[in-house]
Amino acid sequence: MSMTPQNEEFEKGTNNTNILIRYGVIVLLLIPVVTGILVCLFKIAYVDGDKWMRTWRKEQNRPVKVVSPNRGNIYSSDGKLISTSMLMYELYMDFKLNGKFPKDSFLHSKSNGIDSLAWYLSKSLGDRTVDGYKAHLKNGMNSGNTEFKISAKKVSYLELKKIRQYPFFRLGRYKSGFYEKEYLERRKLFGSLAGRTIGYIDENYWNNLSKGVKGLELEYDSLLRGETGLSRLVRVGNRWTKVLYEEPVDGFDIVTTIDTQIQDITEKALYDKAKELQPEVAVAIVMEVKTGEIKAITNLIRRQGGAYSESENRAVNGQYEPGSTFKTAVMMVALEDGVCTPDKILNTGNGIYMYKGRPIRDHNFNRGGYGVISAEQALWYSSNVGMAKIVLEGYEHDAQKFIAGLERVGVLTDLHLEISGSGHPKVSLPGKAGWSDQSLPRMSYGTEVQMPPIYTLAYYNAIANNGKMIRPIFTKEIQRDGKIVDRFKTQTLVSPVCSNRTLKIIQSMLTNAVEKGTGNAAYSEAVSIAGKTGTAQLIDKNGTVYGHNVSFCGYFPADEPQYSCIVFMHRPSGNPSGGLMCGTVFKIIAEKIYSRQSKIIVRSMKPDSTRISIPEVKNSHAKSLAYILDELDIKTSGSIKSEYVSGRRNMTTPSIDMKEITVRGDLVPNVMGMGAKDAVFALEKCGLNVRLSGWGKVVSQSLPTGTRVVKGQTVTITLKN
Repeated sequence: MSMTPQNEEFEKGTNNTNILIRYGVIVLLLIPVVTGILVCLFKIAYVDGDKWMRTWRKEQNRPVKVVSPNRGNIYSSDGKLISTSMLMYELYMDFKLNGKFPKDSFLHSKSNGIDSLAWYLSKSLGDRTVDGYKAHLKNGMNSGNTEFKISAKKVSYLELKKIRQYPFFRLGRYKSGFYEKEYLERRKLFGSLAGRTIGYIDENYWNNLSKGVKGLELEYDSLLRGETGLSRLVRVGNRWTKVLYEEPVDGFDIVTTIDTQIQDITEKALYDKAKELQPEVAVAIVMEVKTGEIKAITNLIRRQGGAYSESENRAVNGQYEPGSTFKTAVMMVALEDGVCTPDKILNTGNGIYMYKGRPIRDHNFNRGGYGVISAEQALWYSSNVGMAKIVLEGYEHDAQKFIAGLERVGVLTDLHLEISGSGHPKVSLPGKAGWSDQSLPRMSYGTEVQMPPIYTLAYYNAIANNGKMIRPIFTKEIQRDGKIVDRFKTQTLVSPVCSNRTLKIIQSMLTNAVEKGTGNAAYSEAVSIAGKTGTAQLIDKNGTVYGHNVSFCGYFPADEPQYSCIVFMHRPSGNPSGGLMCGTVFKIIAEKIYSRQSKIIVRSMKPDSTRISIPEVKNSHAKSLAYILDELDIKTSGSIKSEYVSGRRNMTTPSIDMKEITVRGDLVPNVMGMGAKDAVFALEKCGLNVRLSGWGKVVSQSLPTGTRVVKGQTVTITLKN
């Protein structure tokens, strides 16, 4: 049925009326709400205005606390973390607790008292005996100290979590009074590895920022330290909450050029020789020929009692006379200027040459000297007389030309090192203070010249690098959140240092100096080495010899150089010899680095008739040992179900007889005969902390086998070869 126009008009009017009624109801309901809001605003603004203004001023005057950023990490070139900031904690007790400290339960409770607590603290922290901790804690209680330091040691977060569960402490902060203070501490995860080059920080620097004071920590301090933030305590409900007003900005990460394996090889080889010879200073640096990246740098400074530390970076800032390693640069200048040729004949006589009333001596003058030799032999044999005669013949009346030649070949070039406080070459100059009629011949064999060892290395690296001298670098990349922000490129300083003809002659001379000359102690059957020895007398103002600098600098492999290296010692004991003292260390470093790159396919090798067919094996993880023996095609006997096994050679079968070693989680396992890795894993799996002493396989353990494990207890294992 269709609706008439009159009906439609009526329907519309009715709908409009209903809508107006609904709007009216809503408005009436909102009027009290709006009125209430206006009343509250009026009350806050005018009635309680002074009260809220005082509250606002109080909050504004509440101290703002500086929030420290995380200092950036420092990594090795092979991605290992070298230096990082770790949260550490100091342990405190509040013995007042606003007059509510539970003295009776603290002194007398069997499960939650001072006796149990002292035992746990002594075993975990190890800086006091059980009785010592009892006396210490009683003193704190009697003093009523609210900030009583429990121990001078700082602990990690994992250690703190364990300590919170110790007797009495597990009652909680407001019943036991136990609390901690948080500190950011810089930790070197590889101990002394390149310690002086990585550097150190001042953790108490202004405005809650750490500051680098040595090495790369100082050089890149502005990038590493980040930017502080701001926070304030605000009361929310019944609790105080720390609110960040400005977020701290963490520092950038630095990726160094240091290779941890090469560094370890270099440090050990140098340290072993230093213990034998007891030099005042021992330095070793390894540099990658093509890139200039410093792969290892070690500085050993002898302290009172004969111990060594990395307290100074003598490789970079030490000013030493290089001695005969400088003769290579002298020979290069003479060859370039046409003063001599490799086959030029020199009469060195009996090893003593008088020049203007002063003797110039060869190291073998007491054995009759070298007599008639060629110019290249003068370098091989490190003849002071031969080198002095070459220089005097060419530059006696124009010493400035000789100095200009040294500058031209790059040996005096400023390297612009990124390590703060680095030294520079210093030479006597004609017409300046210190120059005498003996200066020119003395410079020919490396005296009246001073330079840090790294400068000598950079020059020899240029010879290895086909005449291109490049800047030694210690940093590869700057990163943030794993992304590369900046990458350091190889920078050429001098190219070429000499003509190609002269370069080939010098390279040949350095190879022969090792194979036929004074560097023979560095000769290796495993890798070809080119280099030069150096020995310089140290003479005081009275003309008295009080020691020597000895060194060996070169590169390897000689035919296709990959690494250059210098080994330097200041005032070692014994008869001075750059070859025997430093060349032997160089050889060890070169062979071990080179052996890392050698790939030997064991299965393709012919059996050695003298070999022992069944090797001796350590007690170890069953699956690991089984895998190794299977790879070596060595048979095993015995059914093994346990996680750890011992193995004994059976020469009759031949095979390895396997025997189970039972390890229970609640009992101290027997790790005798195991290697360090397996022993530590087995002990830590039981909840024990492990301390290592020595190397090889375990010969003793401080906790008896089969005793019940106390979680967190420390066990010391001794290893021997």
